[in-house]
Amino acid sequence: MSKNKNVTFAWAVKNIIWPRRKTIFIGLLLIIVTRPAGLVLPWATRYLIDDVAANGDLELLKWLLLAIVTALTVQAVGSFLLTRILSVEAQYLISELRVKVQKKVLSLPISFFDNTKSGELVSRIMTDVEGVRNLVGTGLVQLVGGILTSAISIFFLIQMNPYMTALTLIPVSIFGIIALKAFGKIRPIFRERGKINAEVTGRLTETLNGVRVIKGFNAEASENKTFEQGAVKLYENIKSSLTATAFVSSMGTFLIGLASAGVLGMGVYYIVQGEMKAGELLSFISFLGFMIAPILQMSNIGSQLTEAFAGLDRSEEIMKMDPEDQTSQRPIVLDKIQGDMEFHDVSFAYEEGKEVLHDINFKAPPGSVTALVGSSGSGKSTTASLAASFLTPQKGLITIDGHDLSKVNLESYRKHLGVVLQDDFLFEGTIRENVIFPRPNATEDEIQAAVKGAYVDEFTDRFEDGLETLIGERGVKLSGGQQQRISIARALLANPKIIILDEATSNLDTESEMYIQKSLNMLMKDRTTFVIAHRLSTIRQADQILVIEDGEIVERGTHDELIANEGRYFDLYTYQNRI
Repeated sequence: MSKNKNVTFAWAVKNIIWPRRKTIFIGLLLIIVTRPAGLVLPWATRYLIDDVAANGDLELLKWLLLAIVTALTVQAVGSFLLTRILSVEAQYLISELRVKVQKKVLSLPISFFDNTKSGELVSRIMTDVEGVRNLVGTGLVQLVGGILTSAISIFFLIQMNPYMTALTLIPVSIFGIIALKAFGKIRPIFRERGKINAEVTGRLTETLNGVRVIKGFNAEASENKTFEQGAVKLYENIKSSLTATAFVSSMGTFLIGLASAGVLGMGVYYIVQGEMKAGELLSFISFLGFMIAPILQMSNIGSQLTEAFAGLDRSEEIMKMDPEDQTSQRPIVLDKIQGDMEFHDVSFAYEEGKEVLHDINFKAPPGSVTALVGSSGSGKSTTASLAASFLTPQKGLITIDGHDLSKVNLESYRKHLGVVLQDDFLFEGTIRENVIFPRPNATEDEIQAAVKGAYVDEFTDRFEDGLETLIGERGVKLSGGQQQRISIARALLANPKIIILDEATSNLDTESEMYIQKSLNMLMKDRTTFVIAHRLSTIRQADQILVIEDGEIVERGTHDELIANEGRYFDLYTYQNRI
């Protein structure tokens, strides 16, 4: 555990505190000015009572009041500037870290997203970094300021009465040891809280996205129960941390209360003995308060810093993950591509020891259409994902224009790639915004060509707002066929050299399929295309058809050749035609 803490602290100093050293230095200067100014009042109390009140020294009263007012002014202005400068910087840092973590998350491979809930990632990006406000904001500086105030107060206390000071420091030291031990125990609780919060947020996100399924199956009660279990688990975690911090706080109050009682007793004894004046005792008690208050405040700040480091632990885990497009491992940059792709003895497994593809071999020449057919779960989509570079084979080699795809810079490859996935994803906004997604700076002529090529205009011309029509979250205001055509228009506008069509016609009615089949023929022209389709009538013109079953290519050829062979493809085709 200690090693993990050291790593996080070093990372925080290097990446968060040191780059903002000027701002933090200004904050420390303000603390150095304001905290001593706050001690002027207890310092002046002794002279107000023992000299001004006892001897009627009004001249001294004038100077003391001037000193007090000046100190209060310095303290007020300094506190305002401290909060204004550091709090604003802290919020900027939070924004900056969110951007960095989000950028890092998007750089991770597809497999990471397959194993992580989107809601959990939202929590990591938005919530985990919030604690850093206590590192750059007033928290860390106030911690330093508290130490400074306590140190100055102890100096004055020792000067006034070392025996009473020693009596005070014993319980304060005991409290410090308890606090350090407690915060070591609390940190794992805060880490676990972040994990639980991410799980609950993830489930809630899924619930809201799947509300139609939930209502359709009358499953509201079940979802409510699941969320309630997560909320209770989060509550139990918070209860544990509150119990620990409450124990620290109560122990501090008890021990420091004992110290205060002892000081009062000794002080009164010294006054009776004539060894201390009333003003000195009152001044001592005031300095004692200034020493103790920061220590109690530091317990609260310590809890905040512990929570901050727990969140940073989780952010650091993300930032240390390897991105999918590493320059050292993918040094080949493609300026242009022909689209000549080959699979050489390619095998792939999502889980070790459980291959879903076995020794796949085929060539997809430039401008050719390769259709992948087979029963559900046979490996068609996995093959297409490998061609799209979403996955990397464990064995074998995939080449693009003779280059090993696993060594090709992904950005340089994917700018020549267009995809229309089985589960089309449309962003909330207008139809136009979704069409221009791959090329926001496309000209109006290019946009219109893509819209017409995918027959999007066939239905947008009937909409009052045309391409500016709002489609709702995930395009819920459109039919499946309309969503599919927008996705194909998006691919057309990207003008790729390689196209992956995964069930591209799966959501289309007969009329829409007719429109799309025409546009697909144009889209496929002079482009290397991979088509996955259960509706075999849509791939009759493919240059080659690969029949995949149980992760192996069991047949290959053109439509006419495979029909003549009367093998697996013949069975699938004739079965669909009977239906």
